[in-house]
Amino acid sequence: MEIVAKIEKLKKEKNAVILVHNYQLPEIHDIGDFVGDSLGLSIEAARTKADVIIFCGVHFMAETAKILSPQKKVLLPDKNAGCPMADMIDAEAMHTLKARHPNAVSVCYVNTSAAVKARCDYCCTSANAEKIIRHILTKHQEIIFVPDKYLAAHVSAQVGRDFIVWDGYCPVHARLTPEEILQAKKDHPRAKVIVHPECKPEFTALADLVASTEGMCKDANISPHDEFIIGTEIGIIHRMKKENPSKIFYPASAETVCPDMKRITLEKVLWSLENMAHEIIITPDVMDKARLAIERMLQII
Repeated sequence: MEIVAKIEKLKKEKNAVILVHNYQLPEIHDIGDFVGDSLGLSIEAARTKADVIIFCGVHFMAETAKILSPQKKVLLPDKNAGCPMADMIDAEAMHTLKARHPNAVSVCYVNTSAAVKARCDYCCTSANAEKIIRHILTKHQEIIFVPDKYLAAHVSAQVGRDFIVWDGYCPVHARLTPEEILQAKKDHPRAKVIVHPECKPEFTALADLVASTEGMCKDANISPHDEFIIGTEIGIIHRMKKENPSKIFYPASAETVCPDMKRITLEKVLWSLENMAHEIIITPDVMDKARLAIERMLQII
């Protein structure tokens, strides 16, 4: 409690706002001014009058916040909090891929670095990927989709079209197996099954609903069901329980833990505020080009 009090005091002194991704530790959830998905958090922060953004998430998320709030100081409490999926493609690889398919429109999942976003035509999230793709298909026939091959497979099935796909994936979601979800359904037969589209197709095929993290939370809030099996990083269950104290949530697997998301601690948030560390720095050229891909997405949704 002493650490939380210090964080609150420093936050006011430095006119800071704390953004917390759904996958963070419970105690980090509880100090957040905003809790949600990466893009939603960045948009909320851009609307505030805060001078400083503390992003409790991973590196690409803090970059997105900086892109949308270039005049604000954006801090990542642990500089090593990265995303293995985002690291599976870099700007050079993106450039090479586009050179091989010069007529294709490139779409990058928000789970990419600013440098990769700067090389792409459109950005998308797991919540709006289908809408973005359908919009592009009204004018273009060839689409590059990076880096998540499983999100690409999910959207491809929805729109009935194949894409040029990068061989990327989230190791946390990809480890979930059909056997685990079948066992969870056997253990909790009354539960509604909600899973993330970053999971493998054979896993999502067993779900009642495939949704983004915000989509999951929204459905849990409005669904008449009182039990849920959740197929994504287990950090989100803390938020679901807070918002729905009378409902029960079971992880599809207790092993669905992202070590990078768990790097952020209360001590690191306090240290970050005290020392204004670690600041996200992006060159103006990359920031402007990456913002264009994000703005094209926002114009559609």
